[in-house]
Amino acid sequence: MTAAAVTDAPAIAADLGRIVGASNVEIRPAALVPYRTDATFGFSGEPWAVVRPAGVEEVSRILAWANRRHVPVVPRGAGTSLAAGAVPIRGGIVLALTRMNRIVSIDPVDLTAVVQPGVTTQDLARAAGEHGLHYPPDPGSQRVSTLGGNVATNAGGLHGLKYGNTGGYVLGVEAVLADGEVIRAGGQLIKDVAGYDLVRLLTGSEGTLAVLTELTLALRPAPAASTTGLAYFADLESASDAVRGVIGAGILPATLEFLDARCIRSVDAYAHLGLDTTAGAMLLFGDDGSDAEVRRTVSAMAAVMREHAASSVQIATAAAESDALLAARRCALPALSRLGGATMLEDVGVPRSRLPELVRRIDAIAERHEVTMATFGHAGDGNAHPVGCFDPRDAEQRARVAAAFDDIFAAAVDLGGTITGEHGVGAAKLPYLEAQLGRPQTALLARIKRAFDPAGILNPGKLGS
Repeated sequence: MTAAAVTDAPAIAADLGRIVGASNVEIRPAALVPYRTDATFGFSGEPWAVVRPAGVEEVSRILAWANRRHVPVVPRGAGTSLAAGAVPIRGGIVLALTRMNRIVSIDPVDLTAVVQPGVTTQDLARAAGEHGLHYPPDPGSQRVSTLGGNVATNAGGLHGLKYGNTGGYVLGVEAVLADGEVIRAGGQLIKDVAGYDLVRLLTGSEGTLAVLTELTLALRPAPAASTTGLAYFADLESASDAVRGVIGAGILPATLEFLDARCIRSVDAYAHLGLDTTAGAMLLFGDDGSDAEVRRTVSAMAAVMREHAASSVQIATAAAESDALLAARRCALPALSRLGGATMLEDVGVPRSRLPELVRRIDAIAERHEVTMATFGHAGDGNAHPVGCFDPRDAEQRARVAAAFDDIFAAAVDLGGTITGEHGVGAAKLPYLEAQLGRPQTALLARIKRAFDPAGILNPGKLGS
């Protein structure tokens, strides 16, 4: 049976209903609307059905069914992708994994958690905290983003400089291949070099090689203390000099984030945090660890800020105040959406030393294309998030923002950087991938994709397609 032959919705519902139960299959047009898109502006598709499996056995049967019929399957968690990674751009079925939301175990001795892919990042962090443990990755969407999606995109976050991306915490996976075969790679081992490292290959594969159904994640002992500070500067150049000063002093902070002037003004108007709206740039800095270590490193960072012409420096004196400072960074995107009605958020990275030049180029590109652009991001690891703000009803504005991002991606690659530091490639950045990797490497990705998924059913139109 061909894909075209199975677009009969009742037939799909009947087949899938026999696997997961009729109540866990959705074909009503109105109910499919939320699954046409994810959090990426400008991308949509038309799913034929949404199916919600309860466990690995059901996922296996669904994929075997789809593989026999060459039906596209798009794995999906909370739909927070910012690269159109969860958009069914070629139709097919959306495999919604949110029912698989159980924390299987937390082991305080082996410092591991075993979870299903639908568990949210925040829920794992809270559960680990009850055992005196810490799950460090913290994407900005941590309250709703699922761990399956975090692993599939190798998501980053505000603590990436000190703790790294999600991939550094993935010890093992249970995964279902395109034909329904179930495999396990890795496990609760610190050291394991038997065979190819499939755990690393599947981490960041964006649902194009297999469907992740269980994750074994590393935990850390919870830090005894943490705090955050804030420093204002006349411009991003001065702020970047301060970042270099912090790293040059041998400090590896848990938090080192930046907001440009437009972000500062937008965030303060949105959240009323009392920020200095006359500043040209702001750095959020902080650390965690023992009480003594945190006091030492945060005080040292504050001193570096002052040495690099910070106009004002403040350090939180209580947990609530520290949370309020971090809120300034976490609410940057919703705040900016008020500038034009819609935002196009992107994610580029360069070597840390070249971040000032990247920001200068972003500003020049925005001016050349006459678009409203604001930039925030992770100053400590060279990861910038330029945000184009525009009226979504104005096609000409949208085209100018898209053209500006074409130039921004090219600038990042020219500076020895990447078109994505933490959001993934998805459908949104696939056209730019070869410019960074080169043709031989993208051809290799396609061969790997064919080895895992000969029929091409897993998240088609994304990596390896």
